[in-house]
Amino acid sequence: MNFNEKVYSKLKLIPEGKVTTYKELAEAVGNPKAFRAAGNACNKNPFAPQVPCHRVVSSSGSIGGYAFGLKKRLLY
Repeated sequence: MNFNEKVYSKLKLIPEGKVTTYKELAEAVGNPKAFRAAGNACNKNPFAPQVPCHRVVSSSGSIGGYAFGLKKRLLY
């Protein structure tokens, strides 16, 4: 399983109504320094919204981007 597939597997485990950070996501797949790679995997997610990459935010709390500006609407 490649890195992106590991990220997508972990994304599916984020419960509805909860969020995680890119750093926590990278740690969950066993590579704590790969938070930018985790963000890139989310950006390339071909399975959204079934694989809920919109539930991932930056450590600062910034929601970042999402296709067509929908992330904010999906989270709140």
